[in-house]
Amino acid sequence: MRHHGVPFPRLPLPSAQPGGAGQGESLETFQQWLGEAIPLVGHLGIKRMYWQGDSLVWDLALSPNLNDKGTGFGGSLTAQTTLIGWCWTALWLRARLREQDVVVAQASQRFLAPVTGDYRLECRPCQVDGPEQLQARLASAGKGRLALVQQLYLDDVLCLEAEGDYAVLPAISTG
Repeated sequence: MRHHGVPFPRLPLPSAQPGGAGQGESLETFQQWLGEAIPLVGHLGIKRMYWQGDSLVWDLALSPNLNDKGTGFGGSLTAQTTLIGWCWTALWLRARLREQDVVVAQASQRFLAPVTGDYRLECRPCQVDGPEQLQARLASAGKGRLALVQQLYLDDVLCLEAEGDYAVLPAISTG
């Protein structure tokens, strides 16, 4: 059981994996840890998590995210877009064997069409060189930010587009 003000234990870092956005990580292990670290995750309807190029993709069930109209509840969809961006950034750091905290600094959403069935959420960097810019900032300052875009699709229809700015905090010294 989680307690207020008590950080959840970190997931051990994966074995070193060259390159990629975090593709060397066992996403099943990460998702299990995520559900324990953030209890809400177990209620979001995440059926599958996988990488497609530099995009982190989730397949989601609509049923736990219904609103009173029988479509996707905006609050749930917003939570999912925020969380997938956090996961993208955390997995990217983990692939580089960096234990640093990630927080969302800013987020915005545009709802374009109702979500009426199970759906797919994709997250990728806003700029192709965004991860390289973050890497350089981490090397020089020990902290940085990364802008990510999240797109929610029902089949091939774009229903929601969101952007998030994720801050990587300085590493905490354990010495």
